[in-house]
Amino acid sequence: MTVRCRLDGPLVVELPPDAAALGLSLRVTDHLGNEYQLLAKKKPIALCRCGESQTRPFCDGTHKTCGFKADENAT
Repeated sequence: MTVRCRLDGPLVVELPPDAAALGLSLRVTDHLGNEYQLLAKKKPIALCRCGESQTRPFCDGTHKTCGFKADENAT
């Protein structure tokens, strides 16, 4: 699995192309363990970091218009 921090954008989560053959899947849950429905056709998934998305925890692109800045880098 790869998680990419997009500059001033969402966290993008992607499983490898052979994930299904390897029996791997992705689940997104809230703090109580309730699972969010993932759209099968939506891969990779983007998780909101700006807090303004209308589809939280998923990104809807609002970070582009709300002025969100998060410029951390891996070191």
